[in-house]
Amino acid sequence: MAQSGERTRSEAVRLIKLGKVQVNGLCQRDPAVKVKESDIVTLAGETVGDDALQYYLLHKPSGVLTAARDSRAQTVMDLLPENLSRRKVLPVGRLDKDTTGLLVLTNDGALAHSLLDPKRHVWKRYIATVEGRLTEADVSAFEEGVPLRDFTAQPAKLTILEAADDFSTAEVEVHEGKFHQVKRMFGARGHEVVRLHRASFGPLTIPEGLKEGEHIRLTDEQVQLLRDAINR
Repeated sequence: MAQSGERTRSEAVRLIKLGKVQVNGLCQRDPAVKVKESDIVTLAGETVGDDALQYYLLHKPSGVLTAARDSRAQTVMDLLPENLSRRKVLPVGRLDKDTTGLLVLTNDGALAHSLLDPKRHVWKRYIATVEGRLTEADVSAFEEGVPLRDFTAQPAKLTILEAADDFSTAEVEVHEGKFHQVKRMFGARGHEVVRLHRASFGPLTIPEGLKEGEHIRLTDEQVQLLRDAINR
């Protein structure tokens, strides 16, 4: 029950003692009972899996580090059941501490590596609020690839949603994920980012109703969509 990663050990014990769990169709209230691989464990009629590879989506809030652990600050792993850390479920890429939005986590190293490979062209879409008025010159610069101090960012898609002299809002799509890249691209154009939100990662978007700090386990269909995205 706990190893599935969908609940903590204490939550699993509580559900079992409440009689919510069945083993091979029979109610089981003893959390210490051991089950075999051939046994079918269900919770409220739904089969409880224990897959070796785990895939999750987190709606990351601001102020949380994208890291496995930190002695001084809260990390995204603190928002997930502790069982996932033991299974080496880790973030795919990184969102800055003050950036919000969609974060994929998995212990499928091969898939994670491919999703982050710029050659695979898996697009990440962000909504950015920046200082100053964005113009078509900025759109063209993003399309051509913005020169930065240590590298030139690959071409990106910039769509201006709202432009004003004080602040502008835009949607930007990139398939790279280098350190502070989106912020640095805007900065190179003279626009400091004041808010950044990742709205999508490849084919995945944040489900309606999933609040900041909450997570879901990806379905088999969603995992397949990620695999399809890296094989295009």
